[in-house]
Amino acid sequence: MNVYFDNAASTKVRDEAVDAMMDAMSQDYGNPSSMHHIGRAALKKLEEARENVAYAFKTKADSIYFTSGGTEANNWAIRGTIANLSRTQKGRHIITSETEHSAVLEPIKSFESEGWEVTYLTPDTSGRIPLNDFSNNLRDDTAFVSIMLVNNEMGAVNPVSDFAKEIKHRKLSTVLHTDAVQAFCKIPFNAKELGADLIAVSAHKLHGPKGVGALFMKDGTMPAPLIIGGKHEKGKRGGTEPLPAAVGFGIAAKLGFDELKSVASECRSLREHAVQLIKNSLPDAVFIGDGDSPFLLSLSLPGYKSEVLMNFLDNAGICVSKGSACKKGARSRTLEAIGLKNDVIDGALRVSFSRYSTMHEVEYFADKLKAASDTILK
Repeated sequence: MNVYFDNAASTKVRDEAVDAMMDAMSQDYGNPSSMHHIGRAALKKLEEARENVAYAFKTKADSIYFTSGGTEANNWAIRGTIANLSRTQKGRHIITSETEHSAVLEPIKSFESEGWEVTYLTPDTSGRIPLNDFSNNLRDDTAFVSIMLVNNEMGAVNPVSDFAKEIKHRKLSTVLHTDAVQAFCKIPFNAKELGADLIAVSAHKLHGPKGVGALFMKDGTMPAPLIIGGKHEKGKRGGTEPLPAAVGFGIAAKLGFDELKSVASECRSLREHAVQLIKNSLPDAVFIGDGDSPFLLSLSLPGYKSEVLMNFLDNAGICVSKGSACKKGARSRTLEAIGLKNDVIDGALRVSFSRYSTMHEVEYFADKLKAASDTILK
């Protein structure tokens, strides 16, 4: 039996997106920048894709800029904005959290090495950044804030809309960016109510293709271009747009948004069932976080090693992870930040569900996890 419970790393591309991409590759093969009728047809498809992504944000299409994925979207938001702020001589203070994805932390660290002051907020035991900690560290010279909406390992949802309200209440010009890669079409939010100036998302986390993402930009927020070349994406990102991938992204986003409530409810049931089965068979298992996101379950078998458990499960046809796929075996920065003991961190697993996950798969996983604990020596 094959069970794919690593959907936080990447998801299966849904059939509707595949069909739309195949049609775009075979029928709308022109360059969207070309002036002839085939180029115009391709441009029409591209703008339809943009409208579909905007639909899932509940915003207007001209606020959406296509990128090569979440990493580029985050880098563009951070590097482009701070480049602009550097030229205008505004404050040089940045707020972020210890648990951000590397696509956020690494560019911020590069500016820290250039003299910017960075405050790294620590999450509470649930994995969230408390509003009072954010408020206490927000200063008149805070130029930029980057805090993710949903933590990619624990599923904790940060109060980003409250951060935006605090900035507005204090009448600051601080630019607020959020990495919403694990939130888009998975938890309810829209761009206006969230209040962030810049929101980064990626297609392959929501049953779209790899290699395409998007950056939402609020009116009046325009980071400097990260990729310089032609006048694509309204002159803000050089390079011929990946039309088939954008089309697939648009379909996945539109359908994902429409199905959000029902799929989230189904995944919540799967998560709760998994927790109960594991509690019954493995009373020493530790469940990490409060389960804000129905799509993510973080747990640990203290005394065991994540890699050994993963290998056992993989041999049984089950795909899970020990955390972010981008960490390449390193100990989880998120779990360290919330103060977990080393044996809990070292035995941690991330189980992530999708619209294709089933109760039968959950029961098979729980059974094989128990078998792993009975077979593997601590």
